[in-house]
Amino acid sequence: MVEEGNAEAGTKVVEEDNETKGLCYCFWGPINWLKMLAKETHWSFVFGVVSVYGISQGLGGALARVGTEYYMKDVQKVQPSESQVYSGIISIPWIVKPIWGLLTDVVSIRGYRRRPYFILSGLLGLVSMLLISLHSKLHLVFALLALTAGSAGVAIADVTVDACVAQNSISHPSLAADMQSLCTLMSAIGALVGFSISGVFVHLIGPKGVFGLLTIPSALVFSVGIVLSEPHVPNFAYKEVSQKFIDAGKAMWTTMKCPEVWRPCLYMYLSFALSLNINEGLFYWYTDSKDGPSFSQESIGYIFSIGAVGAILGAILYQNKLKDEPFRDLLFWIQLFYGLEGMLDLMLVLRINMKFGIPDYLFVMIGEAATQLIWRLKWMPLLVLTAKLCPSGIEGTFFALLMSIDNVGLLSSSWGGGLLLHLLNVTRTKFENLWLAILIRNILRLSPLGILFLVPRGDPSSSILPTEMLSSKDETETEAEEQKNIELVSLVNSVDGR
Repeated sequence: MVEEGNAEAGTKVVEEDNETKGLCYCFWGPINWLKMLAKETHWSFVFGVVSVYGISQGLGGALARVGTEYYMKDVQKVQPSESQVYSGIISIPWIVKPIWGLLTDVVSIRGYRRRPYFILSGLLGLVSMLLISLHSKLHLVFALLALTAGSAGVAIADVTVDACVAQNSISHPSLAADMQSLCTLMSAIGALVGFSISGVFVHLIGPKGVFGLLTIPSALVFSVGIVLSEPHVPNFAYKEVSQKFIDAGKAMWTTMKCPEVWRPCLYMYLSFALSLNINEGLFYWYTDSKDGPSFSQESIGYIFSIGAVGAILGAILYQNKLKDEPFRDLLFWIQLFYGLEGMLDLMLVLRINMKFGIPDYLFVMIGEAATQLIWRLKWMPLLVLTAKLCPSGIEGTFFALLMSIDNVGLLSSSWGGGLLLHLLNVTRTKFENLWLAILIRNILRLSPLGILFLVPRGDPSSSILPTEMLSSKDETETEAEEQKNIELVSLVNSVDGR
């Protein structure tokens, strides 16, 4: 009996020790992990990833989205259809990402290929955000130019830090997955925190004050360009720059003419373009005190933060359950659910949720979480498919080109949604036809199901490109495959971070 009692006491002590170690690991584990990355790659690299992905894209992107929504509505006082078009204009710098990528890879400034672009990015953000925040009556045209310049700053920093991740993945291949996890984690945490506090700051200091706060992320990006550890390469051959651009352009054009490449690209463009974006119309209705639920700034921020949680859950679901499914089968079900999920907005605008006793705030949060979850499930297999369309030798640049095609689709979606809101006379105060705009959007979301034949039947483990586009030498093929994986690791986050 005494021995049994001692055994039970010993077991309890071990369990308590394990619990203590588990709690300590939850606190010290991430810190030790960051220390390890800083030691192996250099602390300035970790600082750059945290600043760009976590602060600039994550937290700053969330503040910028909510701040821009209220700036257009309350300061510039534009119609929702116009605001929809303007949001597309602001995103144009992300469409030309291959240009930024080629510049950082090909053109060095004073012997550096990364640091000057971080400095340029930070300066663009600082000047543009200060102009909007300090000018009392800034004309709409200049406001759009400033917002677009700020977007360009974020896009340039994004491409440059992607290149840094790729370089460090080459020199430290065993840490490639850790660096990808760091990028994903920083972006997710930043967006969640940013959306959670965005509404509070808009309420306290107004949208122009929020733009003033965005100078902090820009200053951090600028500081990355000052402290980043990068080898100096003097005597750069500027005469070879134009030829490198020409060679890259020829290689990309040759690849795009291949049916195995342009057919999936056409599907990706149409699937985005046909899913019309009418978010501005819904936002104006959300905040309308007469016809809408009249959500406060804080409520809007919390709603978007729930959407960020839904996006994280979608990424987890894809990674653990759906990543090995065939492209065509998976995209069929995701696109179908994407169209059906849009009916939640229709139920909300028609006030059907109130008949079931579901408050507007709760119903909107459910809808936002579902939308972002399904959107992430749609986006991730398209990212994998895009990576498999990249031939060896121009992987990074071609991947950025295909992402730009997707961004053109998103731009078409935004401008198409603005045109639809204008045709249906959805204005700042008139929302009688908003339900019809939502219904048309939902029907168009289902239309990509008719062009799924453009998507290959294979799964992520199968080869899509023809054999002549793949390297014939085993050694070259291995190196190209490693390079593709490395560059994909750094580029995957860049599009969603926008």
